[in-house]
Amino acid sequence: MKPFFKKIVIALAVIVLGSIFFIKLFSKPLPDAITGPEADQLARDVQEVLNISGYVALNEIQFSFRDHHYLWNKIEDRVLVSWDHYKVELLLSEIDNSIIVQSAIGADRFALIEKAKAYFYNDSYWLVAPFKFFDPGVERALVETEPGKQALLITHTSGGVTPGDSYLWHLDENRRPTHFDLWVSIIPVKGISATWSNWETKQGVSFSTLHKLGPLEITIADLEVN
Repeated sequence: MKPFFKKIVIALAVIVLGSIFFIKLFSKPLPDAITGPEADQLARDVQEVLNISGYVALNEIQFSFRDHHYLWNKIEDRVLVSWDHYKVELLLSEIDNSIIVQSAIGADRFALIEKAKAYFYNDSYWLVAPFKFFDPGVERALVETEPGKQALLITHTSGGVTPGDSYLWHLDENRRPTHFDLWVSIIPVKGISATWSNWETKQGVSFSTLHKLGPLEITIADLEVN
């Protein structure tokens, strides 16, 4: 092997091994948890604090997540997703019939719909996740994080884009979320934390609009509801 290519191979090996070591060092195992009525009640308590009944009654939610923009008609179960020079009207109950409102010439319709769907499921989760605790395919369980203190483990066994993801919700004394730990397929480090902060009240419903995930800040902007 020539010296130049040998150095490249060694450098790549160091990067790979370093990444594996980093992931193993900072990853945490999924905690033991207990399902049952107490877990369900804690989930309901969290939703009550945030005003689940007010959320259910909302007609529309409009928000931006980075360069993705959403106009979500909850009543009609559709959402207009806009990014770059594309606009897709997702029909959430019949995704294959979604409408391409604006696209580049020759763009693949199916690929655009799948991209819009992935954007919406990911981005909206950072806004409305606490209101999805009782969605189909969601499991709830209690985790004792320290004596006398409990957290809520939410596992999505189906639905969305990456079923199998788990989130351990930590709560304040009023049972409002402060942060959650993530065990998700798209993040290699397991158990990393993301904050839920900068709570805003819209039509009586509480939404967190700022999340810090390591060095990243995830901001929900232009939030309007009616």
